[in-house]
Amino acid sequence: MIKRSLITHARKSTVLITIALLVLLPACRQAAADTTSAVDTSIALTSSQADESVPETTSMDTTALITEAVVPEPENPIVRLSTTTSVSDSGLLPVLEEIFEKNTGYDLEIIANGTGAAIKLGESGDADVLLVHAKASEDEFVTAGYGVERIPFMHNYFVVAGAAEDTAKVAECQDALSAFAAIADAEAPFISRGDDSGTNKAELKIWENAGITPSGDWYISAGKGMGPCLIMAGEMKAYILTDKATFLATKEETELQICLGESGDLKNTYSLIAVNPDKNQGVNSEGAQAWIDFMLSDEAGAIITDFGLEEYGEPLFFYDGAPSIT
Repeated sequence: MIKRSLITHARKSTVLITIALLVLLPACRQAAADTTSAVDTSIALTSSQADESVPETTSMDTTALITEAVVPEPENPIVRLSTTTSVSDSGLLPVLEEIFEKNTGYDLEIIANGTGAAIKLGESGDADVLLVHAKASEDEFVTAGYGVERIPFMHNYFVVAGAAEDTAKVAECQDALSAFAAIADAEAPFISRGDDSGTNKAELKIWENAGITPSGDWYISAGKGMGPCLIMAGEMKAYILTDKATFLATKEETELQICLGESGDLKNTYSLIAVNPDKNQGVNSEGAQAWIDFMLSDEAGAIITDFGLEEYGEPLFFYDGAPSIT
């Protein structure tokens, strides 16, 4: 009897639960429908507001969302670069300086002199890195232990410039030796930098190789940089040996023309040399290496390769990159 009673009770409970579910089910369905409707309405309103604030024909400027990476400042941020005037006067160095400082956080302090003076700053420890163009002097600097390594990385050409009249007929010469000989024979005015710069060293070497010791009123040793000497040559209608980059940068002021250019004995190679910290205390070796690494990078190479093309129709320098190791 007890068992039958329990079964009967269970059946009644099941019936009651079923009835309750049947009663509640429509209410649950209505609540779910109301919720879905509210969500759809919210989405529609948001979409409508977005359409009103951003027209279909307008694309959002995502560049405003991009922020430049912050470059941490190096422990010793000052890099002292002792360099030749030609790289600076041509306008190339300021362009490279800006990119280098932006990429690395270093502050490049540029001291532009003739190569002789630039190398002396390395010897005294008043520079961290050199950018110069006088191979014999550079080799002596490294051999004496003042420089870590000579790294040639780009070149251009010296040219013999002069007035349009070309009284010494330099344009008919095949190389620098014959051009200098023609100038000396004609005793045509010639401006020498006379400042122990890379250009001055190259000029004196040509005179030596030609077997000529220039002297007389026609040979003028100015003791000045490339730019001022070119101005002087223009005023005096004199000949002058100059790097092509500075010539192109000043030709409108001087009205000189190239009488002899890009012969095999006029190639002008530029090198990087880190100053040896073992010779002088306070040399920023890390900063010097950062500058060298940048100058040997693809980014710097592209800048150097393109520099001058737009303004002059030709590059002012030819990028060689890091020398290959064999």
